Amino acid sequence: MRSIWTGSISFGLINIPVKLFSAVQESTLDMDMLDKSDHSNIKFKRVNETTGKEVTFANIVKGYKIDDKYVILDDKDFEAADAKKTKTIDILNFTLEKEIDSLYYEQPYYLEPDKGAMKAYALLRDALQASGKVGVTSFVLRNKEGLAILKPYKDVIVLNRIRFQQEIRDTSELKLPTVSKTKVKEMDMAHKLVEQLTEKFDISSYKDQYTDKLLQIIKDKAKGKKQAPPKLKIVHKQSDDLMSMLKASLETKKKKSS
Repeated sequence: MRSIWTGSISFGLINIPVKLFSAVQESTLDMDMLDKSDHSNIKFKRVNETTGKEVTFANIVKGYKIDDKYVILDDKDFEAADAKKTKTIDILNFTLEKEIDSLYYEQPYYLEPDKGAMKAYALLRDALQASGKVGVTSFVLRNKEGLAILKPYKDVIVLNRIRFQQEIRDTSELKLPTVSKTKVKEMDMAHKLVEQLTEKFDISSYKDQYTDKLLQIIKDKAKGKKQAPPKLKIVHKQSDDLMSMLKASLETKKKKSS
């Protein structure tokens, strides 16, 4: 793994130098875009809108448009907006993780202690573990300020980015059923179905099966094997009788269990 950011965690009067690493990797297959006629690779170029000539990445700058004119910004300008936050993960407070809705979670990263920071890093990690709480932090990554939580995961401190409240869309534009009193029998059957399907969560039991199947199709196709079209069961209409569907669901689960 290669670090994508270096800085420090600010914890009271303690500064803990750390390196930031992405904690996730995509499980999707890496596909190339090809010309249909001869299967040549498709290339994208950065071109000057006026001249049509290609521009190298070294000659590209960032600008913000005001009154039809661009104000050009460089790295010093971005740091000047808040130099501290570009180099510091500032712990604002501590809270219980259950108080943060999963809707706000975005991207997890691993934090590794830099030279000489092992003891302080371990202290913060173990304090979080013992308290059962997470640290709420703010910092700047790639010219974007973000909120995040710090939490222990095994032996590492994880920084999990979370969204600001203004980044969550309001639900008022969605057409949703009103909250009303559900029939007692229907609710009782729904509760039984939930209980029947309840089990201890084990992340290792869930796999990205689609990618595996797609890779197998690619390998078979490379060998000249033809794929049989999948058989899909088409449901034209769902019954409005919730009780009969709930009973059928319960019976299906019982048969699978036996």
